[in-house]
Amino acid sequence: MIKRRDLIAGALSLTAAPTLAQTAATAPTAVAPPVGPPPPAPGVVRVNLDTSLGRIVIDLELAKAPITAGNFLRYVDQKRYDGAHFFRASRAPNSVDYGLIQGGVQNDPAKVLKPIPHEPTTKTGLKHTDGTLSIGRNAPGTATSDFFICVGDAPYLDADPAAPGDNLGFAAFGHVVEGMDVVRKILVLPTPGKAINPVMKGQILDPPVPILRARRAPVVAAATAP
Repeated sequence: MIKRRDLIAGALSLTAAPTLAQTAATAPTAVAPPVGPPPPAPGVVRVNLDTSLGRIVIDLELAKAPITAGNFLRYVDQKRYDGAHFFRASRAPNSVDYGLIQGGVQNDPAKVLKPIPHEPTTKTGLKHTDGTLSIGRNAPGTATSDFFICVGDAPYLDADPAAPGDNLGFAAFGHVVEGMDVVRKILVLPTPGKAINPVMKGQILDPPVPILRARRAPVVAAATAP
C-alpha cells in the first residue's frame, strides 16, 4: 500500500508532546492537571479503543461519512471489536514513523457484518492525514470491519478522479484525538507473520495486538465561562 514515490522528503513532521521544564532558578508555579481532548464537535461521535498497549481515542465523522462511521459504530455498539486485533503494520521503506496500522475482525464469520457502500473522500471532504481512521476494502463496496490508522499524511489514499483505473481511494471516516503514541508503538512492532494477501508480505504482526474493548466515550459537556 505504501508507495515510496509518494513520500515527499520533509513533508512529514511529528510534533512532540509539550513538556514542562523547571529549573532551580525558576519559582515554582501551579501546573494545571492534564486534560484529555476537547469534547467532539456536533455530528462527531467519540470512541475509546482499548488495546493491550493502551487507549486510542477516536472521533468518528458521522455527519460527513454517515455510512462508514455508522458501520464502525455498529461494530462498537454490538461489541464485535472486543477480542479483535491490530494485525498489520505497514511501514514505508527505511522508516519507523510513516505508514499505517490495520485492525478488525478479519472476516470472522461470527463477527463480520455485511459490506457497505463506498464513500470516497471526494464525497465526504475528508482526507488521509496523520491520525486518520479509514476503512479497508478490495473493490468498492466490499468494506466490512477492517480499518486502518494513518501515521503521517497519505494523500495517495484519497480518491483521485484524474487517476486511471480504480481511482476511488479509501473511505476516511474519523481521526485519532488521543493515543497516537499507542499507534506508533504498534507501527514499529515485529512483522514476521504469514500474509494471506501477497500485498501484505512483511507487514503481519506476530503476535498481533489485542483490541480489548471498543466503547462510545461518555459524553462530557464543554466547560462554560463563569
